[in-house]
Amino acid sequence: MAALDSGSTAGAASNLFSIGSERLALLGKHHKALMQGYLDGFIDETAFSEAALKKLIAARILWRPDEQQPLALRPLVSELIASMVADENRRQINADVAEKLEQIRNRVQAYRDAQFKGDYSVAELQLQRLTEHVHDLSGQFEEAIDSLWHRLNSDFGFVASLDDKIRENERAQKQLRRLLDGLDLLDFSELIELSEGNNHLRKLLVSQLQNQLSSHHSSLLEVQKRLVELLAKFRQQQARSLLISNMAAFLRQHPKYQPADYPNRSELPALFNQAAAIVPQAAIALDKASERQTLAELVRALPRSRPVNLPDNQSASFSSVWVDEEIAARQQALKTDVENFYLRVIDQGGKLSALNYLEQQALEWDSEIWLYQIIAEYQALPQDEKQMFAILRDEAPASPMNQLLLIRDISLELQVQAA
Repeated sequence: MAALDSGSTAGAASNLFSIGSERLALLGKHHKALMQGYLDGFIDETAFSEAALKKLIAARILWRPDEQQPLALRPLVSELIASMVADENRRQINADVAEKLEQIRNRVQAYRDAQFKGDYSVAELQLQRLTEHVHDLSGQFEEAIDSLWHRLNSDFGFVASLDDKIRENERAQKQLRRLLDGLDLLDFSELIELSEGNNHLRKLLVSQLQNQLSSHHSSLLEVQKRLVELLAKFRQQQARSLLISNMAAFLRQHPKYQPADYPNRSELPALFNQAAAIVPQAAIALDKASERQTLAELVRALPRSRPVNLPDNQSASFSSVWVDEEIAARQQALKTDVENFYLRVIDQGGKLSALNYLEQQALEWDSEIWLYQIIAEYQALPQDEKQMFAILRDEAPASPMNQLLLIRDISLELQVQAA
């Protein structure tokens, strides 16, 4: 019985392949006339032979909507062309998610039933159909997002008037909200339950579908933000356009109208008074001898500032100087110890660990400060002296999850013998 079902399935697939290839070949053979029919909205029947028209109608590529109407492309063919050429005038956004979800549920159930019965060939076919439905759902959102981005990037250039642009923008926002509502229908808890105990289903319904739809959700939110911004821009343009249209209508009704001489008026309407006011600046005329006496009297009349007696901060100053001298002394001591370390490397003639030296000499410096000072001293050496030494770092990652390298120790090695 299973062999019979497998044979019938293979025969049906072979028949579908043959019919599909033949009908796709018809599209390719008559592509120019069909594309012209798409642009015109009807098919020029004189461009086809009678036999070709019969084949195209039988292949469900052409149809006659009404006996009085000319032949035209079937709606699904027109939608396919609109999607391929990104014709936003005819491109449709499919926001029906509920139907796709129901198909996915049915396919999951059919797949599990076939597995339970041990009919693995049917189970494999059902899994293939389920994969197609999942890809169709993701592709539906991807196609819609692509269409919305095309409209945004062209500022809805497929329509001419500003009113039509606003209308198309509002329509796009409604479609986008339906898509977001469709995403809300997706309950990943339900998808996890549907895929429970099956790795193929879990990968398809949870990992793959969830990642794709999360990406689509972020894209839809960005498109929504851009649509709102563009609508606000259109509204501003509409207000200005209305002012211009009203002014043009006024001038048509009053062709002899002349604007008033506003620059010579003492008071201007706020609409015309757009220039910033000039603020006059005044300065003392020191070059006029006749005004020097007056200026001198004004200066003498200015109130004099009283001297401010500062408190005696001698003790504080002495304390700060003492602290600065102590810091300088410690820095010099550290520098001296590092120089002694370099001299020990030269005397020893081999490799010497900085931390071992620190421990052997019973120095009280913090290990991190000690290593940092050795590196700083090495970087400060002249180039010819720097070539005498090789500095080796003992490094290790901060943690298995953090690849930041931490210096645990430094070894200094003499490259050449000191003269």
